[in-house]
Amino acid sequence: MIPTWFKLAYTAFVAVVLVTWLRHYGWRNLLWFSDIALIGAVPALWLESRGIASVLAVAVLGPELLWNLDFALRLATKRRVIGLTEYMFEHERPRVLRLLSLFHVPLPLVLLWMLAAYGYAAAIALPGAVVLAALILPASRLLGSAEANINWTYGLARVQSRLSPVAYVALLFAGFVLGVFLPTDQLLRRLFSAAAA
Repeated sequence: MIPTWFKLAYTAFVAVVLVTWLRHYGWRNLLWFSDIALIGAVPALWLESRGIASVLAVAVLGPELLWNLDFALRLATKRRVIGLTEYMFEHERPRVLRLLSLFHVPLPLVLLWMLAAYGYAAAIALPGAVVLAALILPASRLLGSAEANINWTYGLARVQSRLSPVAYVALLFAGFVLGVFLPTDQLLRRLFSAAAA
């Protein structure tokens, strides 16, 4: 099981991030899948909920690992590789914001630790992630801006204009489900097959 001291420390850290994000970025920034997973891990830890942990893992494990790869390659090569972590190297961005953004580094480990401790809820993980994306992607587009480009709902590398907003978000949703959620679910089923239910 996950010890109480870790739950307390994690909850305190999330509270600091939440207050800082609200002050500097505003509430819309909390629509990022990664922020939802960071915050959602708090009730998952305290409730020892394999359902919440499983949904969050399916939704963000792939992108979070890609973020970490991009960050490591950028540190090693000093060059833009994928572009997910460009903001971490913007010197005009306050250092405290960049330091707190390092939550992306341990988040995959926290999610995997919860799955190891509580089990993988295979029956609800994938459907839950699909429902989450069906709610969050349109909300990110409607409530966000092209500048913030929350969850890439305005474009992947830059703002796209070839497709209508509805068609683009629908295509993005399909990309998340087929390209991220399904492979992650299959991987987690194999890794945690003894605990899957």
